[in-house]
Amino acid sequence: MMAKKKAKDDAINLGMPDAQRRAIADGLSRLLADTYTLYLKTHNFHWNVTGPQFNSLHLMFEGQYTELALAVDLVAERIRALGEPAPGSYSAFAKLSTIKEADGVPSATEMVRILADDQLAVVRTARSVFPLADAAQDEPTADLLTQRMQVHEKTAWMLRANLG
Repeated sequence: MMAKKKAKDDAINLGMPDAQRRAIADGLSRLLADTYTLYLKTHNFHWNVTGPQFNSLHLMFEGQYTELALAVDLVAERIRALGEPAPGSYSAFAKLSTIKEADGVPSATEMVRILADDQLAVVRTARSVFPLADAAQDEPTADLLTQRMQVHEKTAWMLRANLG
């Protein structure tokens, strides 16, 4: 049994200790859950937004959920490259995510405020994983995290700008 485990670990020897590799993958799993949950919430708001800003918010939310749909694939593929399974069910995401579902259908202004706050929550999750990647000299993960933080910080700013 031990020989099989050792052979599996050798097959994914990325030049970092297994404990670090697994901790990074666990952190990325939380990021994946936050990103997917935000994707789903943004898509929901895209479908259900109403009011004088309908067209602009409908289009903005579409751009955001499209970007998030691409992002979940990047994060999941990085988890797999680290040799760990990526979570992929609603129940797994619900356990891992800091993003909460919206109750009912909020007003357009409240949707924007909620999404701005949630974008920053994703930034905080990514930032919490960064020290793990940095300590392991895991540049691919650090690069992914940096890119995700940049996108989410900018998106939060764009959303806040709609609030005045």
